[in-house]
Amino acid sequence: MKEFLTKPDNHRLSWHSYFALMAIVTAQRSPDPNTKVGCIIVGPDKKIKSTGYNGLVKGISSDAIDWSREGNPLDTKYPYVIHAEANAILNATTSLKDCSVYLTLYSCNECAKLLIQSGISRVYYLDNPYRDTWQCKAAQRMFELTDIQVRELRIPPEEKEILDNITNTWNKFILE
Repeated sequence: MKEFLTKPDNHRLSWHSYFALMAIVTAQRSPDPNTKVGCIIVGPDKKIKSTGYNGLVKGISSDAIDWSREGNPLDTKYPYVIHAEANAILNATTSLKDCSVYLTLYSCNECAKLLIQSGISRVYYLDNPYRDTWQCKAAQRMFELTDIQVRELRIPPEEKEILDNITNTWNKFILE
């Protein structure tokens, strides 16, 4: 089910937009040149509990592996990359019971298991280009079987001006 992010009040971002944008920014830390994924875990009190992005196991340099998607499995990125959700869960220092997760990309089946086991109750995501894969279908089934609320977020037109201001501010700092 798609859900529009709530309207901002007083020209400020809604909570959904705020956390979704933080997930987007967090994803930019990923060394993966093809797929950058960010995860923000938020408590019921709207405080951030943890963040994560897809990256390599600690101690492996990002230039030590081939970031290919195809070929001999040992010569691709897949055996070496930890997903954003797993990193966020591993980075957490408190209980994640009843927390929400904001993701730039829909979870795979392995990450869905981790989110469910950690006590997450809501999953918000921005994109799902792999929706027809068995991994995403299995994740969806597990979320449904455990009553995890899952929503695809869309930024409403009302927030475009705010997002443009963020972009302009960012560009100002980069260009100076």
